[in-house]
Amino acid sequence: MATIIAAVVQMSSTSDKAANLARAERLIRAGAERGAKFIALPEMFNWRGRRNEEAAAAEDLDGPTLMAAGRLAAELRIHLLAGSIAERIGGHSKNYNTSVLFGPDGKRLAVYRKIHLFDVELPSGVSIRESAVKQAGESVVVAETSLGRVGLTVCYDVRFPELYRSLAFAGAELVTVPSAFTFTTGEAHWEVLLRARAIENQVFVLAPGQFGRNVHGFDDYGNSMIIDPWGRVLARMGDHEGVALAELDFSYLKRVRAEFPCLEHRRLPEAQRLPGGAQA
Repeated sequence: MATIIAAVVQMSSTSDKAANLARAERLIRAGAERGAKFIALPEMFNWRGRRNEEAAAAEDLDGPTLMAAGRLAAELRIHLLAGSIAERIGGHSKNYNTSVLFGPDGKRLAVYRKIHLFDVELPSGVSIRESAVKQAGESVVVAETSLGRVGLTVCYDVRFPELYRSLAFAGAELVTVPSAFTFTTGEAHWEVLLRARAIENQVFVLAPGQFGRNVHGFDDYGNSMIIDPWGRVLARMGDHEGVALAELDFSYLKRVRAEFPCLEHRRLPEAQRLPGGAQA
């Protein structure tokens, strides 16, 4: 299929899992009714609560959240990215931040566990230690789908271009970035990072996000986006709940790569080491 309609869902998840799941389903159905065949949810779409409550909220891959996502994908005959959930790790006090892609038959196509954990102290006073409750993943994941090859990432991963280059060289044509970007970092870097990842790797980027004041007391940026391989923003939301859609033309992606074959031109010479440990 050369052209598809894709959608990103923007929502503000709370510690009420049932309400979050109902909201996500409503928004997914709204996107499907408008013709979307690939729909992506944001990071931690099913639950966002206090750290000391996460162990109880975490689920297995065959838990109720992902089972419901698979059923919905099958019912609507869509590819559905369950943005991410806290995945329980047996015998471990921490959880994975896990993104799961379902096919239109409701079966899991890929499972990606967030590699880069967000541990920061921001000038705005926001302090986040994702590693306090999360275990980092280790695998780069590209899914073979009937729509094309899909590379999976999550939020803070977007600051690490080597991951996206690995996805591109593994054949990714579309990359997902479900997120809960803080307003401070989002206002400064969200768009430029997403567009850079799209441009340098010549891929479509789907970036669904959380928005508004969260349970931790600071604001999420929202501004969910769909970006094409030339870096153009095809769809963008503001600071509200909803669904944004755009047409993805994979023949255009092939044309961009053929006319501007920077992926084929990549060279990585060894760094020249200078006296004192400096590099040229």
